[in-house]
Amino acid sequence: MTDLQLQRRLAAEIRGVGQSRVRIPPEYADEVRDALTRDDIRKLIKDGKIIVLQPKGNSRGRVKRNRRNRKWKGEGRRTGSRKGKKGARADSKELWMARIRKIRRYLKWLRDNGKLDSRSYRMLYLKAKGGTFKNLSDVKSVLKQMGKLKE
Repeated sequence: MTDLQLQRRLAAEIRGVGQSRVRIPPEYADEVRDALTRDDIRKLIKDGKIIVLQPKGNSRGRVKRNRRNRKWKGEGRRTGSRKGKKGARADSKELWMARIRKIRRYLKWLRDNGKLDSRSYRMLYLKAKGGTFKNLSDVKSVLKQMGKLKE
């Protein structure tokens, strides 16, 4: 095998890669040995007589899958990892809308199924609007205290 260090170095410089990525097939070794200028090397690269390999990389597929799984399990979301304020992480208006809709839906269901008279419904509806209830279980406990709910 002939020494093709010069050609290998020139090809690497032309393509902007390391010398280890330059391959010279043995069947073209004589042609490559005769090429001494950069133009000659460029032509040989274009003709495919000097091959520049693609870079090798490590697959990130498993890492991405594992990170997705950890995120799904809720890892990295606990107090030490939180950056934004509570209101930035969960919009207070969105939380309020979810809460009030659930309470109103429940009150309507009670009224429509005859478990609650319209006067009590209206009173509880307005209390809910005023923010009296923290959540649905709070509404249920008030209904039990009023004697309106038998559960």
